[in-house]
Amino acid sequence: MAMGSDFKNGLRLVTVPEWNRGGVESRAERRRVRRGRFMAANGEPIAVFLIGARINRWRSVRGWLPVLMAMPAMIKELRADPESGFLGYRMLLGPSFGEVTVVQYWRKAGDIRAYAAESARRHRPAQSAYWRRYFASNGAVGIWHEMYSVRPGAYHALYGDMPPMGVGALFGLEPAVPGEKGGYQPSTEPIFAAQVTEDRPPSGE
Repeated sequence: MAMGSDFKNGLRLVTVPEWNRGGVESRAERRRVRRGRFMAANGEPIAVFLIGARINRWRSVRGWLPVLMAMPAMIKELRADPESGFLGYRMLLGPSFGEVTVVQYWRKAGDIRAYAAESARRHRPAQSAYWRRYFASNGAVGIWHEMYSVRPGAYHALYGDMPPMGVGALFGLEPAVPGEKGGYQPSTEPIFAAQVTEDRPPSGE
């Protein structure tokens, strides 16, 4: 029963490789390409968590399949909990066959640590199970993660002719123009602001 549920969660992650918790954009708008150059607000702190796996020995299915199945279940758990601090994710395949990376966005690094340490959550049992299989699997699967905690104003997110994604999908987009001292800055010039208005779907879509 658990394996069937894990498989269903894994299939859901593949079919929905990107998700964010709300944000200022509606679901229809998040799929719409924005003509022009935009930037995301950076007034909130954010933590970026990269976690990935690599299948090293394809024949050792019992070594790598449980690892790949564990992540979708954790993401489902986090998506269902607005208080967790989990803001969104994007799944990336590659660069080599058998490698996958999930880019996660969190409210703060402390939320990531709290989730990882809580015994009632899915991470701790999955971690314990991984280490129990570690030596028997003989390196069938490799795992890695990196965490970056970024203070407000210390990150930059720019988008050109793209639908909202990443930080832009979380915090919203605003028109951007080159800054006087380099980089980019928000713009209120009518030609740029009009692109935001024109790209919005009709009311009720």
